[in-house]
Amino acid sequence: MAVLVNEKIDALLEATSRSFYPTLKYLPKKIRGQIGLLYLLARIADTIADSKAGETESLMLYLKQYNDVVQGNAENLPDFAQLADIQENDGEAELLRNVQDVIDALKVYSEPDQQRMLECLDIIVGGQVMDLERFGIAREGGNISSLKTNEEMDDYTYRVAGCVGVMWTKMSLAHLISLGQYKEEIFFMKGIRFGKALQMINILRDIPEDLRFGRCYIPSDALERHGLTAQDLLDKNNIEKFRPLYNEYLDITNDHLDAAVEYIKMIPETQFRLKASCMLPVLIGQRTVTLLREGNILDSTDRIKVTRNEIKSYAKKLLRALIIPGGVKRLLEKNKDSPVEE
Repeated sequence: MAVLVNEKIDALLEATSRSFYPTLKYLPKKIRGQIGLLYLLARIADTIADSKAGETESLMLYLKQYNDVVQGNAENLPDFAQLADIQENDGEAELLRNVQDVIDALKVYSEPDQQRMLECLDIIVGGQVMDLERFGIAREGGNISSLKTNEEMDDYTYRVAGCVGVMWTKMSLAHLISLGQYKEEIFFMKGIRFGKALQMINILRDIPEDLRFGRCYIPSDALERHGLTAQDLLDKNNIEKFRPLYNEYLDITNDHLDAAVEYIKMIPETQFRLKASCMLPVLIGQRTVTLLREGNILDSTDRIKVTRNEIKSYAKKLLRALIIPGGVKRLLEKNKDSPVEE
């Protein structure tokens, strides 16, 4: 039974997670399944929240009903067939048609592991509900709403990604490593910043797409200080006026990535698979920040992202670094200054 469940979950993961799936392959077996399952549980919620049809209240109800069933507070899932039919991503459509199978996969794991996953999912869903309350359903061509303050932005990054750093850390400490209470507290804080870094990259990379659907995650207070509005970000010619503020957020992201590097350094050398699984998103994140600094993010026709060839190159360099003493540290430091060659 467990084997069949894992095969089904693995197939769904491969279909829905182009960038995250390679990271999962590096993870130690003791926590790979739990991390992968949390990804799918969160991806279901994200797909529901981002569905571009229906009413805001309906999507919020779907989210809450889904979370109630996963948390064990209700028995019957809503019918996701209509939501599945409108998805542009085939993998996400298939995921919505197999929600019960994903939920059933929780039974493979221990009660403590289930609790770690459910705690994290509850925070993520809460963040997505808050997102719908702020912005409403993602509709093209509507009015643009913004977050108001940097504090709201930071809270959002915690709810949808920083909390994953907490869950990842809990799983690692429960199954793989022991650091002592003082170091564990530092490890948790850096894990939160690790998650925030990846979400900040998503925010700063996806500005044109979010604006198209009426959402601006760049706070209005910050935009006003630079004489800008969310509407101004629709014009690519405003990039030079926007760039000082944009670079401020890239600097924050880099600081979070530096904390992620420190997180990786705290992982014992014997846990090379765990190190590798953490390193790949950091390497890709560092490269993405470099590209974002160089490009015009307000130009919606110029999609900025790390290529598949670059990701493959990072994977090869990562394997070499893991078997060379001090290779991990050198690779992370070199990548920050000089991005990988394709």
